[in-house]
Amino acid sequence: MILYISGRCDIVAFHTKWLMNRYKEGYVDVRNPFYPKLVSRIYFEDVDLILFCTKNPIPILKHLKTFTQPILFHVTITPYQKDIEPNVVDKSLIISSVKELSTIVGIDNLCIRYDPIFLSKKYNLSYHKKAFARLCHLLDGYVKTIIVSFLDEYKNVKKNKNVIQNIEFKKEDYQEIGLSFSQIAKEHGMVVQTCFEDENLVEYGFQKGECISCELAFKLTGKIYSLWKARKEKKCHCVEMVDIGSYNSCFHLCKYCYANYDEKMVSQNIKNHHEFSSLLIGNLEEGDTIKRRKKNSLLIE
Repeated sequence: MILYISGRCDIVAFHTKWLMNRYKEGYVDVRNPFYPKLVSRIYFEDVDLILFCTKNPIPILKHLKTFTQPILFHVTITPYQKDIEPNVVDKSLIISSVKELSTIVGIDNLCIRYDPIFLSKKYNLSYHKKAFARLCHLLDGYVKTIIVSFLDEYKNVKKNKNVIQNIEFKKEDYQEIGLSFSQIAKEHGMVVQTCFEDENLVEYGFQKGECISCELAFKLTGKIYSLWKARKEKKCHCVEMVDIGSYNSCFHLCKYCYANYDEKMVSQNIKNHHEFSSLLIGNLEEGDTIKRRKKNSLLIE
């Protein structure tokens, strides 16, 4: 199976100690977000590949040699300030850590996510083009691929509408981003793509691609995986992954985040995190049903 760490919470940024404890123990438990009494037990011996997704890889850098599985990194770097990303560390520190990360895992196993893009009076097209150009300049030679996405109307986005103050994209906005971003990336030996977006900007120079394609998964594991069932209707072509995170548990508190939609619950969940629990949030309870996640349950035979 392919492990996703994590789209629901930035485990690397905030809970690396817990993760390394779980890796040492050999397994991790994950509550089903829709049926909380159902718990999947995932043994790391059954994991073929790990995708780390984070805004801050610094805490895990010294631990990377511990992992025996192939690893990929998606590091999100956006140009927003504290009004939008109140608890994200200084971006210059992230840039430095990405350079170090590139030397550890290799340039082909690292992507930057400029994700998500929204437009407002403060964060307008000119702002984004300057920020993207600086990002590419700073990471020239360390990164090959940048993945872009656009703001979606998640529950949290609607709740923070007065903070985000985004304005609707026009066709010419997508065109300007597509043409300028693809040209900037090309100047620095990079490619830029979208994933899981209605506007893929291919006509303006973006590459068509996925976060983890079947081809990339096969290259790293020698196995062929099925497509992500939950995203099939929206024509996503990423392979199926297993997320070990929990919703409403990330302390970055980004105003656009889909995984956090109740800040009171975030505070409660953070207090209920224990480094030596098998679960990211809380502990196993009476009445929980624990089932081992089968090694090849996602593999095309």
